[in-house]
Amino acid sequence: MRNFIKQTFASLVGTLLGLIIFGGLGTTGLFFLIMAATSSKDTGPNVKDKSVLVFDLSMKITDSKPSSGELFQNTISGVDDERMALRKVVETLEKARRDPRIVGIYLDASSTSQISNVGYASLKEIRKALEEFRAAGKKIVAYGSDWSKKEYYLCSVADSIIVNPLGIMEINGLSSQPMFFAAALQKYGIGVQVVRVGKFKGAVEPFILTKLSPENREQTQKLLDDVWGEWRTTVGASRKIEPAQLQAIADNQALLEATEAKTSGLVDQIAYPDQVVTDLKKLTDSDKEDKTFRQISLNSYAEVSGKSLGVERSSKNEIAVVYAEGEIVDGKGEDGQVGGDRFAKIFNKLRQDKDVKAVVLRINSPGGSATAAEVMQREVKLTRQVKPVVVSMGDVAASGGYWIASDSNRIFAEPNTITGSIGVFGILFNGQKLGNDHGITWDTVKTARYADTQTVSRPKSPQELALSQRSVNRIYNMFLNKVSQGRKLPEQKVAEIAQGRVWSGVAAKEIGLVDEIGGLNSAIAYAAKQAKLKEDWEVQEYPRTSSFRERFFGRATEEVQTALGIEKAQLKSANPLTDEFQKLQQEVEILQKMNDPQGVYARLPFNLKID
Repeated sequence: MRNFIKQTFASLVGTLLGLIIFGGLGTTGLFFLIMAATSSKDTGPNVKDKSVLVFDLSMKITDSKPSSGELFQNTISGVDDERMALRKVVETLEKARRDPRIVGIYLDASSTSQISNVGYASLKEIRKALEEFRAAGKKIVAYGSDWSKKEYYLCSVADSIIVNPLGIMEINGLSSQPMFFAAALQKYGIGVQVVRVGKFKGAVEPFILTKLSPENREQTQKLLDDVWGEWRTTVGASRKIEPAQLQAIADNQALLEATEAKTSGLVDQIAYPDQVVTDLKKLTDSDKEDKTFRQISLNSYAEVSGKSLGVERSSKNEIAVVYAEGEIVDGKGEDGQVGGDRFAKIFNKLRQDKDVKAVVLRINSPGGSATAAEVMQREVKLTRQVKPVVVSMGDVAASGGYWIASDSNRIFAEPNTITGSIGVFGILFNGQKLGNDHGITWDTVKTARYADTQTVSRPKSPQELALSQRSVNRIYNMFLNKVSQGRKLPEQKVAEIAQGRVWSGVAAKEIGLVDEIGGLNSAIAYAAKQAKLKEDWEVQEYPRTSSFRERFFGRATEEVQTALGIEKAQLKSANPLTDEFQKLQQEVEILQKMNDPQGVYARLPFNLKID
């Protein structure tokens, strides 16, 4: 019996060691195989003289670099995910402006575009880089079939805009159509109670109303008017069309066929793709026999060294750009989220790093957990006491996103940035009626009056609601105080412009919530000036994207789950009905991410989306 146990144990150990060795060889072999493939690549793409840079608008653009999970998933699945960070896009366009080998840019809007996922503030930054490219005397050609307002907003900067003969152009103004669940929740027996501060704090309305409150309608209308006004002014200036004329087109035509778009001055030419290629061949002096014009994609050109063109910097002095992109959540958070503890550690580390001379906090967040926002804001404040901290607001930096921005040296935003929303709320659900309707009841035994306060088996009593409201009031007053001190504004004024109200970037500047209109590069330049670095500095981005070895060995299980699609699937938009299901899915996902330990949130209305 003893020998049997020994043999069995030895067999198990041997098997285990074999698996370890086999697994080690397998992963190591795969690691070196991928590393060898990577190292075998050329030092950079070859750029021929008189080339055109092709900017495919179906490429996904985000604020920060792809996360480790996304990179690992794409490596395993073999999916070529065309995506680039916003700053990389702008930097690449600037490199092309300076490069004598690049004679033009082709904005390709012919395929299904993901540009709808990019907000107008991000498009404003890209558009500015395109304007500077064109101002250098180089050509920009844009071609598409089905033009959305966002695509046209970007492409209207081009020297020549060409539409397919069967193409159509959508110039119909902006809208926002939030979804309301109050009647459905009531129908299925789910009770909802809310506590909030701020008459404009519309985040709770979908759960308690069936339509917009007058206050929420007022702020949404003002926001849309500001963004639409900037759209008409910007597009009108490029196309030499009066904003009033663009308004008339939106009111009376909305969807323009190719000939109507040309008659209205929105496009310069109606042509097929092969005709566009012929024209681009002339621009690049390509041979007629060539299949296409001389070109290089934006993704490929991004890998070309910009040192000789003065784009890339190398210095011991570092300006750290920290990307706070996504929902603000308590704890470390996941990819695509702003985890309060994780970002606090980043700021703590940067504060103590002597090579870091200034920090730029790039915010693209609707807010979320008030507790997480406070954890981050404290570290931002401590860092500011040691070195400059400058905020750059992206498409949205509101509520909790504004909380973390409030105590900085200077705040930059684009005219169409969504910001403000200084207010807090809590949502309290209960399933009493749902359970009772299906024969489920609850009973309670407790040792104190409020021992079962967190139950979902019944509505909260007036006394319990009073406790929650007191907590919300306290956090709201803390929010007001932080904005007052950080922005050097009287508390009375902050109280007037707060109330949970959402503002555009241009409106926020007028009332003192924003210092300057400008993008990420403007914020970086200001930070360098504040740190007195002149031209001796370089940018480092955070959170850092981990190395392949760290991703492969450190987070293998988690990444493989992602790669195998174990996470919840995303609905792809195929028609308007699918869009509504997707909107509903997003609402549920937001609720799942709400993890504030006090149940108090500083967040935008859940489904504020501009179409």
